Amino acid sequence: MEWVVVVSVLVMSVLSLSRVNVIVAILIAAIIAGIMAGLPIVDTVDLLVNGMGGQANTALSYILLGAFAVAISYTGITTILVNFLIRKLTGKKTMLVLVIAGVASLSQNVVPVHIAFIPILIPPLLKLFDQMRLDRRAVATALTFGLKAPYIMIPAGFGLIFHRTIVDAMIDNGVNLTMKQATLAMILPGLAMVIGLFIAVFITYRKDRIVSLDEDKGMEFVQKEEPVTFNRKHAFTIVAIIAALAVQLITKSLVLGALAGLIIMFIFIVVPFKAGDEIVAKGVGMMGTIAFVMLIASGFGNVLRETGAVEALVQASSSFIGSSKIGVSFVLLLVGLIITMGIGTSFGTIPIVASLFVPICVAAGFSPLATAALIGTAGALGDAGSPASDSTLGPTSGLNADGKHNHIWDTCVPTFIHFNIPLFIFGWVASLVL
Repeated sequence: MEWVVVVSVLVMSVLSLSRVNVIVAILIAAIIAGIMAGLPIVDTVDLLVNGMGGQANTALSYILLGAFAVAISYTGITTILVNFLIRKLTGKKTMLVLVIAGVASLSQNVVPVHIAFIPILIPPLLKLFDQMRLDRRAVATALTFGLKAPYIMIPAGFGLIFHRTIVDAMIDNGVNLTMKQATLAMILPGLAMVIGLFIAVFITYRKDRIVSLDEDKGMEFVQKEEPVTFNRKHAFTIVAIIAALAVQLITKSLVLGALAGLIIMFIFIVVPFKAGDEIVAKGVGMMGTIAFVMLIASGFGNVLRETGAVEALVQASSSFIGSSKIGVSFVLLLVGLIITMGIGTSFGTIPIVASLFVPICVAAGFSPLATAALIGTAGALGDAGSPASDSTLGPTSGLNADGKHNHIWDTCVPTFIHFNIPLFIFGWVASLVL
């Protein structure tokens, strides 16, 4: 039973690397997991479908955030930002990538649209990337950094949810932890993300990438540098963004936050009522595939949980690691990497691994801070690089708008290498020194 998770995740990874559609790869992996656990295929599919509801809130959030992002774009305020970037950063590849990483970081804590900004901001810049011979893998790494590092390190926005999830999961399993301690525990893993970004930008993808410029292909995605002046609609758009952030922080609900932003934009006629259907339809088109992948990944996670495969993997691992903290932390992080790669969500992994990790960590003598570092890092590991993760699906949705970017080889593999390796090392160190 302990091999179910390993084999199914490997199957999903190999199929994805072989350019099989991500949804199909996850479905096949889930069916294999069920068969290995002794379940009939029909029962496995039922478990998968029943488990899809676990990410229903997230999927609805992405759809509404997609509509919110389209509404923001409708006002033309993003044109101001894109034209500014084109004027100021043309020929400055490294600076452009770092600015994109900064903008992406704001999407987690300040303007809580998560990945919904990517299909709005990135496609207009694709031709510029090609003209500058900018390696799009560097941009993918920068975007994934912005989607992950802020919530790992900063307890605001999505980070507030992530840190609260760690605290609640540990308290539920008998270990007291404060939000301040959770933040302290995640500092070193967060620094690992910064190091990974710098390696990607300044070393791995610094050289020019030779691309074939196709003047016809993807021209509809090229932003025309038209003069746009700041006006009343843009001011109300900023008000809507602030309101969305405030509602999200108060209610801890992305759905309510995005809905509040949309309502304000309609009330102040920033977006005309008659454009409502078009905006929602475009939002669904933009984020629908990602939302559905998240639903399927949630179902896959349910199959692994209900069959007892995850618990069996942890128990099998703990049976031979002994009481050495070095060995215990190494194996637990490895298990977390495998689980998160399959499920594709840091937030969804935390409650799963906490119930299994806490008793082992207590027995091995880890402090609450060290235990939190292990749980948080185990959840974050695999999010970058997972074919089913929004941290990789989001960047691909923008970078592949002209069909020149591969999800697995140009997003998943680069982000896996540059973030999971340093995360593993720094999380390991944090668990030993805290």
